[in-house]
Amino acid sequence: MSTTQKSGITPGSVLLYGSLFVLALFFLMPAYMAIVTALKDPANISLPTAWELPEKFNWQSFPHAFELLKSNIASSLILTVCATALSTVLGSLNGYVFSKWKFKGSELVFTLFLFGMFIPYQVILIPLFQTLRAMNLYGGLPGLILAHVVYGLPITSLIFRNFYSQIPTALVESARLDGAGFFSIYTKIVFPLSIPGFVVTSLWQVTQIWNEFLWGICLTRHEDNPITVGLAQLAGGQAVSWNLPMAGSIMAALPVLMIYIFLGRYFIRGLLAGSVKE
Repeated sequence: MSTTQKSGITPGSVLLYGSLFVLALFFLMPAYMAIVTALKDPANISLPTAWELPEKFNWQSFPHAFELLKSNIASSLILTVCATALSTVLGSLNGYVFSKWKFKGSELVFTLFLFGMFIPYQVILIPLFQTLRAMNLYGGLPGLILAHVVYGLPITSLIFRNFYSQIPTALVESARLDGAGFFSIYTKIVFPLSIPGFVVTSLWQVTQIWNEFLWGICLTRHEDNPITVGLAQLAGGQAVSWNLPMAGSIMAALPVLMIYIFLGRYFIRGLLAGSVKE
């Protein structure tokens, strides 16, 4: 056996890792362009020199962009935290019912419930706009929070239903025989076991809500626009200082990026919960 084979380095592995390295560079190109442009002085930003590193780093782009986007960042934080918390808790209760408190026709109701996951944002935009206007919720964050909570319920309910299917039904039945009711079983038995499920659904919802643009621009007024809309307005106009939108896009991407770096392993583990029968 050759030394190359003993060390595990084969032509196939070299080709595989070389291809992955090239693909990684390709996907990181937009991030490189954003960082390089954000660190340049506006007078030095031009298409022929777009790939070049700045001669002098302009760190002022970040505080300037933050000053312009701080109201949008605050709106996005309120929107994301409230909508994620509500949709996650309600999805947990739905998953608890569909998994441990099944009733006649619950499977059909759950199947119909899941249809909401496959409806694109654009399809329900006009009915949603009319509904929020009828409820006097159009233009502000409460209406947008309500829309994201309702739209997020199918996926959060599905994740929690799969997660709760791993909890032995005998445990719930024993609690019922001891006199425990619906909410006492949930709060004392099911909820303490649900932390991984909450991490998964929270990650999913935070990503979806933080990055959403269409509803943000159509359902809120200027003072309540989320950060995605603020970035689009920052890049609008005819004389754009491109270092500011690039710095703003980096700041907008950091929260979601940090969450996935530190909690990403729980996301995959939670998505696979209930997918394998033992």
